[in-house]
Amino acid sequence: MSASTTVTAAENRQSIFIVVGSVFLLSVSDAIIKATSADTSMWQLYVIRSLLAIGMLLAWLVHRCGATQLWPISPFWVGVRSLLLALMWIAFYGALPFISLTIAALAIYTTPLFIALFSAISLKENVTSRKWLAIVLGFVGVVVTLGPSADDFNTWTLLPVLAAILYALAMVVTKGKCANEEPMQLALTLNIALLLIGIAGSMVVVQTGPHFPSDEGMRFLVGDWSAMNVGDWWVMVLLAILMVLVSTGIARAYQVGETSIIGAFDYTYLIFAIAWGALLFNEMLNGRTAAGLVLILLSGFILLKKPAAKR
Repeated sequence: MSASTTVTAAENRQSIFIVVGSVFLLSVSDAIIKATSADTSMWQLYVIRSLLAIGMLLAWLVHRCGATQLWPISPFWVGVRSLLLALMWIAFYGALPFISLTIAALAIYTTPLFIALFSAISLKENVTSRKWLAIVLGFVGVVVTLGPSADDFNTWTLLPVLAAILYALAMVVTKGKCANEEPMQLALTLNIALLLIGIAGSMVVVQTGPHFPSDEGMRFLVGDWSAMNVGDWWVMVLLAILMVLVSTGIARAYQVGETSIIGAFDYTYLIFAIAWGALLFNEMLNGRTAAGLVLILLSGFILLKKPAAKR
């Protein structure tokens, strides 16, 4: 892939700020979904949230760029990026009925390792030993935080690892082929892809249903659509706003910064997710989790700290 990989320190700082802010908002969105998903289908969420997000993005793009500027510079690569991200979500959620959420999270957090590898190969980024140390340290922090056992792993674990690879490829495409695209156009195309997935998933459920599994997680994955009241619609509007901000922010962060560094700061999502778990769902923070979070924070510090000048 051809792309200029000369990135200034200021651009990296800007991108780190954007990606950390984006994953914070993503954690807020996921916390809301967790709190309200007992009677909501994932496919219903995809369709309604994406329709609302598409409307917001179209309105903003027309206001900012005009109706004639809605088409991306490189439709093929923007489409490839959206397809990779859409397939990522299918692979990740497809594994959840068969493995624990802990193992799925651990597998998906191999993403920074793949991003660094693909960036070095495709974008010719200089992934130094210090960057590799920080990335590996962050992943060790994830392992310590989640504390998986050998009995937790099975062949279905490969699906979230595949999701991690797809996400890494999407971010490399973002930097290598979509660096000059309007971030909101990237977000628009992604939400269109998610809308199509939601429609397809809903049709499969209708053809094979009805499904009323007792487990809330399974009901979220394969359940039918449910009736929505005014409060539910306001929640969907809020989720759509968060989706617009997250998908735009992450696209912009990977356009500007070094993908290997920005990818490592994706780890901060886990910190925010654990914080929301403690605040909203009474999920207590133990010593092991705290130690893992310290390692994740240390990995970010290593990336942010400038190496000593050579004498």
